[in-house]
Amino acid sequence: MTQTDAAFSFGGGAGAWIFRVLLVAGAAFMAYSWFQPWWVTDVAVMEGTNDLVLHPWGVEVVRQVRVQADPALYSMPAFFEPFVWTYFTLAMLALAASLFLNVKLPLGPVKLPLAAVLIALVGLSYMAACGIAYYIGDMRATAMDINFIGDSEYTDPMSHRTMQMESYLMDGYWLSLYAGAALVVLSLVRFLFVRQWRT
Repeated sequence: MTQTDAAFSFGGGAGAWIFRVLLVAGAAFMAYSWFQPWWVTDVAVMEGTNDLVLHPWGVEVVRQVRVQADPALYSMPAFFEPFVWTYFTLAMLALAASLFLNVKLPLGPVKLPLAAVLIALVGLSYMAACGIAYYIGDMRATAMDINFIGDSEYTDPMSHRTMQMESYLMDGYWLSLYAGAALVVLSLVRFLFVRQWRT
């Protein structure tokens, strides 16, 4: 007996289960990249490296920078961290639902699998998040007359100290782009694995 009318199906045959394994791997890839640093700045006058570290949920700042530098250099709006963690949670829930979701989304004469649409939306939104993060970082750096990527000389308006800074993208940024692209690809090839849900 088929369950084509059920919202969720836990069958689907070997192809569906292979796709589920691939989707779990894609979700794990996204989660891994989420917890990696995306961008760092090394301030030459301070010991150590990675004095400012950009994560998807905000900027991690060493104590010396927090005490001596203008907070406008690194602070984020209060709503930002809860917002991005909510996004990440919803993205993971959408991918989890897509493992067994069996609903068609009508778009005019075409009916698309809702699972594929959700996977594509998560992938595209994650890639967009990378682009938005770069744009905002570059915009804020330009407003403070420093380079978002590369070497800069920054004069702190509070202490009037001049600091040499070196900023660059980390592997986590590129991994996030790849993770988003991988999810988009999975959404496009889903039909090759999941042709018909069966009990």
